[in-house]
Amino acid sequence: MTKQPADIGELAARLKEISEDLSGETSPIPQPQAKRLRKAITEACDKIRRAVEDLDPIKQPDSVFDPSNPNVTGRVIAITMIAQERRQLAEIERAYGSGVYALYYNGDFLPYGGISGCEHPIYVGKADPSSPGSNTAAEQGDKLYTRLNEHRKSIAKASTTLRVEDFEYRSLVVRSGWQNSAENYLIHLFKPLWNLQTDICYGIGKHGDDPETRANLRSPWDTLHPGRDWAHRDPAMKDARPRDRIVSEIEGHLLKYPPVRTIDAILRVFLEEMRTAS
Repeated sequence: MTKQPADIGELAARLKEISEDLSGETSPIPQPQAKRLRKAITEACDKIRRAVEDLDPIKQPDSVFDPSNPNVTGRVIAITMIAQERRQLAEIERAYGSGVYALYYNGDFLPYGGISGCEHPIYVGKADPSSPGSNTAAEQGDKLYTRLNEHRKSIAKASTTLRVEDFEYRSLVVRSGWQNSAENYLIHLFKPLWNLQTDICYGIGKHGDDPETRANLRSPWDTLHPGRDWAHRDPAMKDARPRDRIVSEIEGHLLKYPPVRTIDAILRVFLEEMRTAS
């Protein structure tokens, strides 16, 4: 039955009384009970908010686009990075700037067959500026170059399974402070095999583990791609995961999250997400 204005007025008066009672001083409430009460009150407030909006003859927008929202800015930076030209990792040149980057694989290592030669990165990352307050690329330092060159050296050492010549990269120098949001969105979008957050074949970004100073497990990346001396010189160091399991998890991951093969497909996903960005 549709409520009449008089009924709504009575409900509004009761809500006012209830809100005044809730805002009054209360004795301490045990944490589990307080958590349940917070949830119940929050749900009630959401329903009241929707009721208030329904009383307004002018419809509220579904969302308000806020360019300063870090999530929105991260998406824009990420898609701008993807628009950049792919370059050979083996031929990287030293340059100023910090920001975000992506690595692409074009080789014939069997477990990576699903992403080889397409627009789906195997790894994405960021390079922080020398100082958070850096205003120019020169002030940021050569951080993007340094990070990419570290990856180049790691891949070169894993020569029994990988070739540097089979890797390309994209990068984008970003105003200091925005690289984190862009990296987060790229990881969300691609779920790359080599990123720690994906929890599959992580470890390329490690700089070295000294078995004499701390106990450690060999990363899945170093298990699948042996070559870095510090990851193998200690015979007592154990693999975090056996090789067969890593290969199986790569296969399962690529089935669960099919690689995005073209720029057009990436743009479709990006545009769909931007329709709900706020």
